[in-house]
Amino acid sequence: MSIKSKLKNILTPIEDDEYIELSTEEAESLSDYEKPRANDGFKLPSNAQMVLFEPRSFEEAEEVAKYLKGNRAAVVNLHRLQRDFAQRTIDFLTGVVFALDGSIQKIGHNVILCTPKSIGVEGEISMSMDDFDN
Repeated sequence: MSIKSKLKNILTPIEDDEYIELSTEEAESLSDYEKPRANDGFKLPSNAQMVLFEPRSFEEAEEVAKYLKGNRAAVVNLHRLQRDFAQRTIDFLTGVVFALDGSIQKIGHNVILCTPKSIGVEGEISMSMDDFDN
């Protein structure tokens, strides 16, 4: 087959008789399909774990990051840290969570929840100054 005949086959329009028409009688009705069952909610894998941390120094924040990278959620209680070290820890963990496309939430006075992308968090905890003991 020459190049000229190949180009002719490529460039010539397709004839109408080459189309296949589908009849509407052959299509199945929607009532023949089974309706989807209601989902009982999202089920976490049985190996999903949450770890609790109460760091006493900023250096322990790296340990939290390792667990987050391993797709585990972490609750971090910062009450044992001085204010500036607690803020540094929050800043560091915010960066880690951002890099992992996860989330970080304050769930109590000096307590945060860090979750990787694979673990969703629903709901909110309302906090007012009356809830905390000074």
